[in-house]
Amino acid sequence: MFHNKQVIILTSFYHLRTPNKHQGSSLVIAIFIIVVLSLLGAALVKMMASSQQNVAFEVLGTRAYTAAQTGVQWQLAQLFPVGLGTSSTKKCSDVSHVPPVINNTSGLKGCNIIGPIGCNDFLHDGVRYYTVTSIGSCGIDGEATSRIIEVEARSL
Repeated sequence: MFHNKQVIILTSFYHLRTPNKHQGSSLVIAIFIIVVLSLLGAALVKMMASSQQNVAFEVLGTRAYTAAQTGVQWQLAQLFPVGLGTSSTKKCSDVSHVPPVINNTSGLKGCNIIGPIGCNDFLHDGVRYYTVTSIGSCGIDGEATSRIIEVEARSL
């Protein structure tokens, strides 16, 4: 009987000492999950930075478009003055092509109209035709964008 107890104790001790074949696999799985989540996080950060840059360029482009539109409207206001009681048609050579200063205007800081504003005209069958071209440019922190607007008009 004494002999059987000794065998049972030895087999119990042997089972405690045997290495588990799955030991350490949870460490590999945890490292794999950390690496995958880190890669996903890095990709998300890169996408967010790219998205913010695209929004900034879109805002600059819209502001440059507005600056160019301002230049065209400025030139057309000189060619077709309102409220002067005259119906005389002006030529492009009769008006100034120097653009207005707009960079102190709210919403257009850092923007300007690249001058001179282009204006061409010709007379055909008693009707004067105009082509007015303006370039607006905006920049912030070394990044710049520009837009060109060309408008065609005619006298009445």
